[in-house]
Amino acid sequence: MGKRMVFDRSSIQRKRVAKEAAELLYTGQEKEYRQAKLRAAKNLGFRILPSNAEIAIQLDSIAQEKEGRSRNRRLAQMRQEALEVMRILEGFSPRLVGSVWRGTSHHNSDIDIAIYTQEPQEIVTIFRKKNYSITCIRTETATKEGERRSSTHIYVDLPSGNQVEIVARNPEDANRQAKCEIYGDDVTGLTTLQLQQVLSQDAQKKFVP
Repeated sequence: MGKRMVFDRSSIQRKRVAKEAAELLYTGQEKEYRQAKLRAAKNLGFRILPSNAEIAIQLDSIAQEKEGRSRNRRLAQMRQEALEVMRILEGFSPRLVGSVWRGTSHHNSDIDIAIYTQEPQEIVTIFRKKNYSITCIRTETATKEGERRSSTHIYVDLPSGNQVEIVARNPEDANRQAKCEIYGDDVTGLTTLQLQQVLSQDAQKKFVP
């Protein structure tokens, strides 16, 4: 009985921390899952930390409760906008990733598209020629599996007010399968053709484990 009570209390605390962390993410008070869960645990006076997936479930629930049907309409709109951008990027093997791919986007979400090129500046030129507003360009370097890898992040504003983050990586990384830091599964994303099929069959379809 004692062990069960401890387990139940632990489970309740994990859920409370996950929900608090999700609120911090949804309201924009935190941007990263790790910082959100650490702050949530501190706010509640708990030492237990939920998984990123547990937080994601709570975040999805909060977004659906607060945004309702408008969330579904916005997801369909953002996927349609992603398709238009991916058609521009067709020569760079674009894939829709992130929350718009997953179907878990909310009011603060942007559109994430991964591409592969050795010349990120070419992407900037393409979009500027089409009169898109480029709001930010930054380069990130991270060490993964003992190797240092760089990526260029290009932020493009769309006429609707939504934003696209284009992540340009080296073509050598195209065949490396990335793991999702939230759900732990493979980040497969959607190709242009796959996204087109989703939009024609079920524009609100979710891709979560």
